[in-house]
Amino acid sequence: MSTRWTSPDGDAVFGVCCCLHLPQLFSTCMAFSLVADMGFGRGAIGNWAMSFWCVCFAMTFIITVVEYCRRWSSFPFFWHNISVTYACYAALICLSASIIYSITYVQFMPYGPYRDRAIAATAFSCIASVLYVIEVTGMWYWYDLEQIFFYKNTMSALLKVLETSVAGVIFAFLSSTSLYLHQPALEWCVAVYSICFILAAVVLLLGLAEWKYMLPRPFSIFQLVLTLLSVLLYISALVLWPLYQFSEEFGGQPQRPSDGDCEDELTYDMCAWDQRLAVAVLTAINLLVYVADLVYWVRQVSVGTEDQPGDS
Repeated sequence: MSTRWTSPDGDAVFGVCCCLHLPQLFSTCMAFSLVADMGFGRGAIGNWAMSFWCVCFAMTFIITVVEYCRRWSSFPFFWHNISVTYACYAALICLSASIIYSITYVQFMPYGPYRDRAIAATAFSCIASVLYVIEVTGMWYWYDLEQIFFYKNTMSALLKVLETSVAGVIFAFLSSTSLYLHQPALEWCVAVYSICFILAAVVLLLGLAEWKYMLPRPFSIFQLVLTLLSVLLYISALVLWPLYQFSEEFGGQPQRPSDGDCEDELTYDMCAWDQRLAVAVLTAINLLVYVADLVYWVRQVSVGTEDQPGDS
C-alpha cells in the first residue's frame, strides 16, 4: 500500500515561511503586545484573548522553525497532519478572539489610547485569522490533503476541529465556577462539555497519529457511535443549561440585570448573565456541528464506506 505524496522542496518551504508564517507571527505578536501594554485596563476578556494570541504566536514560531530546518522530512504524513490541523485551530481561535473581544469589551471602552490599542489588536487578530485561512486553503492544493490519511475524509476532520474549538470557547466562558457549582444539573452540563471534548480530541489524535487503521473495528463505526453519544449528551445540556439558568421556576434569571457587573458601563469582568447566554448559544451551535458530523458518518456507514490507509 502506498499513498501519492508530493513533498515540497526547500525553496517552497522558505516561501511559505516568508509569505504566510512571518506575517502570522507579526500579526499575533502585535495583537497580544498591544493588549498587554494596556496593563489593568485590558480586563478579564483582554487577558483571555491575549492568551489565545500568545499560543498562536508560540505554535506558529515552532512550526516555522521546524519547517525551515526541514525537520519534518522524517515523518511527513504525521507532520502535515499536525500543521494543517493547527492552522485550522489558529484561524478559529483568532476569529473567536476578534469577535468576542470586540463585542464584549472594546465597544464599551471610552474613547482614548486604550480603546485605540484594543481596536488595533482586534484588527491584527482579524488579519491573522485571514492569513491562517489562506494557509489552510493553500495547503489543500499544495500538499494534496485528500491523500493525507487523516484528511481523506476532510469534512469529518474539519468538523472535529470545529467541535473541539467551540468547546474550548465554552470552557473559557465557564472559567467562573459560580455559574454552575450551585446546581447539580448545571454541573452535569459542564461534565457533558468535558466528556464530548475528550471524545472528539481522542478521535482527532487517532487520526493525526494515523492509528485509526489499527483499531479492531472499522473507524467509521467507531466514529458513528462516539458522535451519536455526543449528540445525545449535548441535547441534554441544551435542555438543562437554559432551563436552570434562565427559568425562574428553577432558580434562573430570565432578564439581564441592569445593575452590578451587568451595567452598561465598562467593567473589567464580563457580565455573568452574558456568560450564561454565551454558553447556551455555543451549546446550540456545537450541537448543530455534532448533528452534521453524525449525518456524515451515518451516510458513510450506510453506503459501506470504510477508511483505507492509502491508494494501492
